[in-house]
Amino acid sequence: MTASRERIREVVDRYVELVGAGTADEIVALYAEDAVVEDPVGSEPRVGHGAIRDFYATLEGLDQATRLLAVRIAGGEAAFHFEVATLADGVTYTLAPVDVMAFDDDGRITSMRAYWGEEDLAVG
Repeated sequence: MTASRERIREVVDRYVELVGAGTADEIVALYAEDAVVEDPVGSEPRVGHGAIRDFYATLEGLDQATRLLAVRIAGGEAAFHFEVATLADGVTYTLAPVDVMAFDDDGRITSMRAYWGEEDLAVG
């Protein structure tokens, strides 16, 4: 039995919230123990909680705001478009990736692939 649409939506909402204002440990708690993160797609995959925690730790302490723009859920997976605006030295850097996640039966993320490139970063 796959995770319910409601549970998947809850995890996506929480993920977007935590990317903006959470800790690496809070984000990692959304992932299955042996999960894989590929962010951006084409980069070296990060496997397991330790590697995933190291990846998200780079976000801690940044002045960020996030918002969910669109989400589609089907077959135990979700694709969603969200925006991350980071303020640094008086300049706002905005990235709006499309993330694709798969979930286990308990609603934990088993894989996350983020689609974005340098040309998708807006500075203003």
